[in-house]
This record gives sequence, C-alpha cells and structure tokens, in this order.
Amino acid sequence: MTSTRPTPGPAGAHGPVRRPTGTGRSVAVLVLVALATLVPLLGPSSALYGTGEAAAPGSGGIALLRTVLFAALCLPVGELFVNRLARSVPGAPEKPADGRHPPVPRSWSPFAAGAGFVAALGLASVVATGNLVPGGLSDIDVGGLYASRDGKLALLEVNAFLVAGLCAVSRRPAAQIWPLGAVVVAEALRAHPVTEQGPLTGSALTLVHLACAALWVGGLLHALRTLRLWHGRYGTEAGAALLGLYARVAAVLLAAITATGVWSSLRRMPPETVLEQLTGTAYGRALLAKALLTAAAAGLALWARRRLRRAADPLTACVPARAEVVALGLVVAVSGLLTALPVPIRW
Repeated sequence: MTSTRPTPGPAGAHGPVRRPTGTGRSVAVLVLVALATLVPLLGPSSALYGTGEAAAPGSGGIALLRTVLFAALCLPVGELFVNRLARSVPGAPEKPADGRHPPVPRSWSPFAAGAGFVAALGLASVVATGNLVPGGLSDIDVGGLYASRDGKLALLEVNAFLVAGLCAVSRRPAAQIWPLGAVVVAEALRAHPVTEQGPLTGSALTLVHLACAALWVGGLLHALRTLRLWHGRYGTEAGAALLGLYARVAAVLLAAITATGVWSSLRRMPPETVLEQLTGTAYGRALLAKALLTAAAAGLALWARRRLRRAADPLTACVPARAEVVALGLVVAVSGLLTALPVPIRW
C-alpha cells in the first residue's frame, strides 16, 4: 500500500544540513524582533534631537506598548483574512478531518490576544495616572478611567483583547473579528480627540488606514506560513494560487493605505509646511521614515508579484515576500513610535 502524499527525503547526508537552516531562521527572527523593539524605545530621543520639542514622560515605553498592540491586532486579522482566502483557492488541499476546509498553520491568535491584553492594560494604566508613567499601583486611579473619553477607550481595548482571546480558543475563532474591530474603532477615535478640527473625518481615515494595514501585514505573514505548510505536503500549485489571490487583494489594500495616509498627513501638516516639518519635527521625521519603509515594502511586493507571474517556479516569490514582511514589521514599529511623538497640528 503506497501513500499519495509526498514523503520527505532520506535522512542520510541531507538530514543534518537542514537543521542549521531552521536554527538560522530562528536567530534571524529574534534579531529582527530585537531591532523592531529598539525602534520605539530609542526612536523618541532620536526623532526629537535638534527639533526643540519636548518628549512626553515615558514616551519610549508608550511607543513600545503601542507597537505590541498594533502587532497583536495584525496577527489575528491576517489569519482570519488568509484562512478565508484559502477556502476559495481552486484546487486547495482538503483538510483530512472534515474534508471541507484546507489545512492551515497553527493559530497565533491566542498569543497575540494575550500580548495585546498586556499592552492595552499598560496603556490604560498610563491614562489612569493622567498620561504619566505610574510609579506604583497607588498612583493608578482605575475609577478615573470611566470619567474620561480616553479612559473609556483604553478600557474598551483591554476588554476587547480579552474577548478576542476567548474567541480564539473557542470553537468559533472567527468570532474574534468583532472585538478586534472594536480595537480598530477605539484606536481611530483615540487618535483624534474632539478638540481637533473635523475629528470624525480623521477617525474615519485612521479606521480605514489601520484596518487595511492589519490585513496587509498580518495577511502576508500568515500567507507565507500557509505556503510553507502546503508546499511541504502538496507541492507548489495551490500555494502559488493562494499567494496570487492575496497579491490581488493586497494591491487594493496598498492603494487605500496610501490614500488615507496622505490625506491624514495633509490634515495635520498643511501642504505649504510639509517639507519643513518632514525634517524639522519629530513627527515629520518618523512619518518620513514610515513612508520610505512603506515604499520599500511596496517595491518588494511588486517584485514578488512579477516573480509569481513570470518565474518558472512561482514560489520563488516568497524570497521578496519575506523581505516585505521584515519591512512591514519595521513599519509597525515606526507606527507605534508616531503615537508617542508630539503631533504638529497647525490649523
């Protein structure tokens, strides 16, 4: 009796050669995570240098917490997005257990929800002390969170990640889209206080921008994880189809991210002051870094798409796609940094 599933190669001379590859990949991931952590921690002082602007207390820690929160939002949103795409891939392999859905990698959503809960809790503690870093538990006024708009939004995010984690480990993990959506709405409202001119317009732009970014970043990461699983078991055809389907949607997401990002920037930095503020303010410098990293990610996405269409082996597109994930991870870190810098609102 023979198996129709491809079997791994012999474990002879080739066996030991593959181990360093996995070890090297793990080391590379740890190095990249460390670098992404340094961006929000050291970014405020670097961005503020020579601008004459003052940093808020604990801006590095706040930027790091916001970065973790954004990453914790991207991972489950991307998983839900790509898992849905995988079901519509022509010729996708069937899951042996029920024969209805193709197999997908192990979910990272519970871990992401846990990290998001901790980050949201840390940010809520800052709000509870009047936007100051608490020196101890006695400094935190939990009841005061209910008395302010920012406090209520911070509590909403804490509870939303808690509910998302419970949904992720339940029999209906797709239900976590609702609490994750609540986090997106809360972040959009938090970024635009009522004292700002046209806060609803700004919140709407941020909502679309953040939602599309989460789909792009988290979706690409989960798509590559899925391709690795499928390629090891079923070959390249289904994986290439999934990557192509994701690439078509990602092009639309990139267009929406670019449009909302430019519009939001022009609302905060009028056209006649943009060039000056991009180099003369901390917010402008971080925004410029984010724009350059996003452009690099878009270039890598275009390279991956060309390989997907023209290369003899379509899955060679995974090489630039992995580099794109790295660039997008840095974009997330810089986005967290942006939230901790003084906003140059000039009406």
